[in-house]
Amino acid sequence: MNASAVETGVTVDPIEASVLHRRLKSITEEMGLTLLRTTRSPILNEARDFVTGLYDARGRMLEQTEYIPVLAFALQPACERIVEFFGEDIHEGDVILHNDVFSGGNQNNDVAVFRPVFRDGRLIAWAACKGHQADIGGAQSGGYNPEAREVWQEALRITPIKVYERGELRRDVWRMIFANIRFRIVEEDIKAQIGATRVGERGLQGLFRRFEPERFDACIDYLFATSERIVRREIAAITDGVYRGTSWAFYDGVNEGSRMKIELAVTVAGDELCFDFSGSSPQTPGFVNAPYAATASALLLTFLMLINPDVPHNAGLLRPIRIINPEGSFLNARFPAATTFGNSITGPISDAIFRAFAQALPKMVTAGWNRMMGFTVTGHDPRHGRPYVDILFLALKGGSGAAWNADGYDHIGLINCAGGILAQDYEMFEIHDPHRLLRHEYATDSAGAGRWRGGLGVDTEFVIEGENVTGIAFGDGVEDEARAFGLFGGREGSINSVEIAYPDGKVVRPKSKEIVRNIPRGAVYRQRAGGGGGYGDPCQRNEQEVFDDVLDGLLSIDAARRDYGVVVDAATLTLDRQATDALRAAQAGAQQR
Repeated sequence: MNASAVETGVTVDPIEASVLHRRLKSITEEMGLTLLRTTRSPILNEARDFVTGLYDARGRMLEQTEYIPVLAFALQPACERIVEFFGEDIHEGDVILHNDVFSGGNQNNDVAVFRPVFRDGRLIAWAACKGHQADIGGAQSGGYNPEAREVWQEALRITPIKVYERGELRRDVWRMIFANIRFRIVEEDIKAQIGATRVGERGLQGLFRRFEPERFDACIDYLFATSERIVRREIAAITDGVYRGTSWAFYDGVNEGSRMKIELAVTVAGDELCFDFSGSSPQTPGFVNAPYAATASALLLTFLMLINPDVPHNAGLLRPIRIINPEGSFLNARFPAATTFGNSITGPISDAIFRAFAQALPKMVTAGWNRMMGFTVTGHDPRHGRPYVDILFLALKGGSGAAWNADGYDHIGLINCAGGILAQDYEMFEIHDPHRLLRHEYATDSAGAGRWRGGLGVDTEFVIEGENVTGIAFGDGVEDEARAFGLFGGREGSINSVEIAYPDGKVVRPKSKEIVRNIPRGAVYRQRAGGGGGYGDPCQRNEQEVFDDVLDGLLSIDAARRDYGVVVDAATLTLDRQATDALRAAQAGAQQR
């Protein structure tokens, strides 16, 4: 911005500023629709694993739309680095790529495209988007490599680089980048992202025709201040104090039985917050590490769940928040650490945040969400004579944690992906992959019991009909301690599991971080994504709701009796209210003793 509203003397009309805010938001949504309609990979056009945004000349967030929550803070740090790196060498028609986690990126597979937007020859803003690519080079196809010990074994590092300069394609640079990426589909998807930034540029130029420079700048300053004011008001409503939460991630992919601790202290002082991760475990030798931007994004998406959902997503919302995350922690790993698992540490980070805020905001937090248990399948598709890759978003989506007065969402996915990931369409799943789906259904007894139960997990089963198939497990939640936690008397969710049944009868149960090579054609893949944690005493749950879950096959008769004190006659499938009252009374008496 050229100057503040005070410096320019411009009086801001709040209605006009609101119109500008909505238009900025709609531009980011138009960019998103462009990606949904033009990208080739299911990771983007079905899983919606991308973010679109607009940023000012300094790289500060004007507005963005997170089609996947973990990308909430994924573009601003990179944009600021690009501004710093290129300085005055930024021109109309430039297009810049970036993914490097040691210069503001959050994950190497998440490749960002930035386009500067000019007004009368002066840099005013940036249109940008970032999306998860099907491959990004490195030692392992698909981008996830549990055997990586350094960043170069994970990916092609794309530090800020111009692929278009003053409107001209730099063919040598373009060819160098995509010569190091396995799948042609990635090149096509990057072209789609470039197109989306062009949509953002056109949208901004339309706004410039409607707003004089001083009015535009003043309205932006007003919107920054508005976001800051809303967030400060939300923070001020929390009782001052220091709130602590601890969580764990499990198995670093190198040392059996390893555990990584997340130690969080949240200090509320007036209308400001400080999140301090000091005391968390040091970085690991494997890929279970996060760059700073990934941890900050995990923190931000979780915090936004606890405050007014209408706060505009711009740089103003960050002003009252301070983050202490010492370098060398597995939440802020030093160069050249492997960090691909960093986005997936969002689950444990969110657990620590919810545990901390449960003390101050008991009716705003949720119980634990099911942990990430991803499994990428890569190989050769004999139907089309070409390679393929799938992260199996279909199979990994468990349940969310319950909250005050609300059951958890069923089959919603990871907390870092929730809301952005719809179920893969079954027909498209079989069209894109040489896989034949056998079963995909809610998993019985998977939800944590509670007055409000956790969200249900899912069971998935399909036949692998590809050739030269490799599977890559990258996840958490297979350990009993990693079950989604319950709150205020609610019970834990269920555990994750993966197994592959070979045609010769052999059954492989991968570790949570492991590469499984040479999976034979005809093998059957089975995965259970666990359920979310429950909230409140299960015996206070409405007995009719428990009975309805039994009738729907979501809860077994035994679990209804054991966990909820609800008695269902197995022969007649009727609710025995008298026996239920007696059993619940007996259970309540036992608890008091």
